[in-house]
Amino acid sequence: MGVLDAALGRVFRLPEKDPSHRKSPKLLATPSHTAVADFDIPSGTSSSSSSSSASSLSSSSTFWRSPTPSIWSPRRYIPTKIRKNVSKRQMGVLLCVLLTLLIWILPPPQTWNRRVVHVNVPNHITSPYQVFRPIANAARKHPPDPRKWLEHNSNNKYALASRSSIVNAVSSHRHTSTKPRAALISLVRNSELEGIVQSMTQLEFHWNRKYQYPWVFFNDEPFSNEFKAATQNLTSSKIYYEVVPKDHWSLPDWIDEGRFMNSLEYLGAIGVGKGWMISYRHMCRWNSGFFYRHPRLKDFDWYWRVEPDVHFFCDIDYDVFRFMRDNNMKYGFNMNILDDARSFPSLWSRTRSFINAHPELIHPEAELDWLLDSRNSGDYNNCQFFSNFEVGDLNFFRGQANEKYFNWLDRGGGFYYERFGDAPIHTLSVAMFVPKREIWFFRDIGYQHDINRHCPPDSAHRCSCEPTPIDENFYRLVPLESTQKKPDDTCIRQFLGGPWLEKKYGWSQEGERMFGGDGYHGYELTGLEG
Repeated sequence: MGVLDAALGRVFRLPEKDPSHRKSPKLLATPSHTAVADFDIPSGTSSSSSSSSASSLSSSSTFWRSPTPSIWSPRRYIPTKIRKNVSKRQMGVLLCVLLTLLIWILPPPQTWNRRVVHVNVPNHITSPYQVFRPIANAARKHPPDPRKWLEHNSNNKYALASRSSIVNAVSSHRHTSTKPRAALISLVRNSELEGIVQSMTQLEFHWNRKYQYPWVFFNDEPFSNEFKAATQNLTSSKIYYEVVPKDHWSLPDWIDEGRFMNSLEYLGAIGVGKGWMISYRHMCRWNSGFFYRHPRLKDFDWYWRVEPDVHFFCDIDYDVFRFMRDNNMKYGFNMNILDDARSFPSLWSRTRSFINAHPELIHPEAELDWLLDSRNSGDYNNCQFFSNFEVGDLNFFRGQANEKYFNWLDRGGGFYYERFGDAPIHTLSVAMFVPKREIWFFRDIGYQHDINRHCPPDSAHRCSCEPTPIDENFYRLVPLESTQKKPDDTCIRQFLGGPWLEKKYGWSQEGERMFGGDGYHGYELTGLEG
């Protein structure tokens, strides 16, 4: 027995080997170290017969008796060659090296559940369906592919108006269950007839005359016959004229009227947009948390919000509502810009308190980083989806999370003591309760509201507008006299992330501003690449 065998034998109490034991072909399944009973050999027999008998009895005994359980030894897991040629000290050093390599290769535990967000940006934009959006890792094995959907379902595939009346009737019957329950909605007054005629005419011409979705108009008073006649002449789709309930368009009983009037006077004096208008406060509140509760919309799942006096510049050759539904989108926008922070100074603090009170409502894949300014104590950076153009899932807004969030803000009085807007509220709600992959950037739809204009690149064949860079409208809603801190990157770039944040070599924001620039012209990509 070698020195190593002797040492292991003492430590693990290994039984000594039987020198007389020989393996037999019949006993290949028997462990080599087995206890063998001692037998007395009669004295009258010869030594040779005794040896033969003992060998026979030993073999027979070993075959029939159950083997004694062997004691565990680490040597059994080490190949024989290594056991003979490697010392225990060398073996210990080898194990330490292997353990060090394992620790170095494996990532740290805190990164095991980290999500990686990939940004899909085409090198060459060859069609309006080469979209700009972040694509996060989906939980499902086969997530929807919006670009592929657009390739397969464009060219007015589901258009109704382009068919003959007989084919249209048959197709309508066949697709009754598949056409989304959707509507174009607008909050508009009788006095805004000219503005809504412009918006409606352009959207009908570029899109809805082909798809014939109904219109739903809302007003805080009954619509005039003139309004009804004029709008009915613009579409072959069904139109509904609805009145907003009084309790959705009046001062709540928990609001201090004196404090409210002081707010109107103050915000008007400092130049906050429409900060002095009582009706504007009602409108923001209704668009934030009441429009989706209206009884008329209970038969619909999707909406496209249309404002008076806006422009639609581009032909749209696919069903926008089918696109949203088939790709599991919850919200669609086409401008992501800064708002005037003086309108809602307490919005973020109230939102933070809501998150602390209801952490269970926040979506596991929610991404709020793009809305927070690291240079300003992690506060809200005032970026918003410009909500006068939005396509959304009504069932999302009717959901528990959004409803609780709206009620939380509403009870705090921010719509009247300040001037909470529906745009930042919708933005924060969507960011908290919807994963990014279910938010869609409609870069391909040309649109203008007041001074803010959006026009896609490479679109001369279908749009009547000049293409705009992706940052075109970033801070146009912020007055020049405002001391509001602007984030380092534009809102849409923070939303998209990845290559959209990359800067030109040698450029610096401070350097550009020293020469009179605004500090936002150093990006590698402009959104106009062709």
